[in-house]
Amino acid sequence: MNFGPIIPEIVLLVGTCGLMLADLYVKDERRALSFWLAQGVLLLCALSTLLLFYVHAVSGGESRTFFAGMFVADLLSHLLKLVCYASVSAALVYSRQYLLDRGLLKGEFITLLLFSLLGMMIMISASSFLTLYLGLELMSLCLYAMVALNRDSPLSTEAAMKYFVLGALSSGLLLYGMSMIYGATGSLDITEVARVTGQLAGASTDRSFLVFGLVFLVAGLAFKIGAAPFHMWIPDVYQGAPTAVTLVIGSGPKVAAFAMAVRVLINGLPSLAQDWQEMLAVLALVSMAIGNITAIAQSNLKRMLAYSTIAHMGFMLLGLLSGVIGGNRLSMNDAYTAALFYVIVYVIMSVGAFGMLLYLSRAGFECEHLDDLKGLAKTNPWYAFVMLILMFSLAGIPPTAGFYAKLAVLSAAVTAGYLWLAVAAVVLSLVGAFYYLRIVKLMYFDDPKEGAVGASGQPEMQMRVLLSANGLILLLFGIAPSMLMNVCFEVIKAL
Repeated sequence: MNFGPIIPEIVLLVGTCGLMLADLYVKDERRALSFWLAQGVLLLCALSTLLLFYVHAVSGGESRTFFAGMFVADLLSHLLKLVCYASVSAALVYSRQYLLDRGLLKGEFITLLLFSLLGMMIMISASSFLTLYLGLELMSLCLYAMVALNRDSPLSTEAAMKYFVLGALSSGLLLYGMSMIYGATGSLDITEVARVTGQLAGASTDRSFLVFGLVFLVAGLAFKIGAAPFHMWIPDVYQGAPTAVTLVIGSGPKVAAFAMAVRVLINGLPSLAQDWQEMLAVLALVSMAIGNITAIAQSNLKRMLAYSTIAHMGFMLLGLLSGVIGGNRLSMNDAYTAALFYVIVYVIMSVGAFGMLLYLSRAGFECEHLDDLKGLAKTNPWYAFVMLILMFSLAGIPPTAGFYAKLAVLSAAVTAGYLWLAVAAVVLSLVGAFYYLRIVKLMYFDDPKEGAVGASGQPEMQMRVLLSANGLILLLFGIAPSMLMNVCFEVIKAL
């Protein structure tokens, strides 16, 4: 039993349990002790993961499984965990004042947040359907509770119920698909599933059974990612949940869902690539169409960003479906690197966008309508510029990281022969640019709405510095994308 690879998970579990106990004795309304304990636990997790990343890279970077094949340690898992730590740490910084103003800054929020992170980490390192489902449910159950954290809000309660019911349905679809794959292959181990599937894929009867199970797996996966037509929960949950919780849902879980797609489809079912690529192509097209077109009609910022998320997940799927071309796997590294780069950039953009809404909100005022951003450039020019960078990046306008991320996945799609899909993606991106640029127009060309902007008090220095860094990182990765792209390539090459 080698416990070395799960040191970050052990640190997080022990640290979260310790934080629960310490919070019983915290009398400070700002929960300074709990906040810094949580950040300390995240820092220890990050340091231990960086150490594992370095040791792994020096030793050749090959994937290794532990605990009877249920846990995999590879460069991809280390990188994605680091992204999750960063998103959760940023969520704590951004949401602290917001939650305090609404009486929601309690030990429960911090504890549920860290336990949901533990679920994400288990999902990211899952090498068996069993561990995958365990991590998924741990993450999901914490998120359901966090959405309902504001018990006095009917909107939050309704959103939590919708999320719970539809989440249970998607878990059922996943379980059904996993059980069928298990029935066909006789194993829950993803590596063994890949080996047996390669032998069975040639027989028509066995292939039909496998594809039937694959349909349910892809459907459950699409729900967790938030791809259309399994997107119905996203707008309501994004709008109904407290903005601090919306930030959490829109960042780390997307990284975990991406890891899940890689483990199940790329590692587990490469022999059925032709089948799941066709499914992902439909999901990508429908997601980009519904996301970008429906977002235009939204006046609520959180609902608009929800539909934006659906569109972005469609773009991410473009990278995933472009790896295998008619059985030829030569372009796998480039395509999956583009998808990984896109997910990381999307998380940075999403955290920044919701962080800006939290920055502009205050006690008794929620910044969640388009009109609330009117005239921001006149009252707060620097943060209007940061928001401009975020919107440009989400729209895919150079020189931001969002532009290069879209260019990379479109290039992968064209190389794989999905020219029609790439053309559709470009057209729908142009449609989507409207609602991002509309926000820029409101900030720079409209007069401030009385009482909406400029009276947000003095947020903590940490929040202001982090928000500025968030925007500048997108510029940095847009001007010099090779820094992150090279890391992503080495990680995918070692997969």
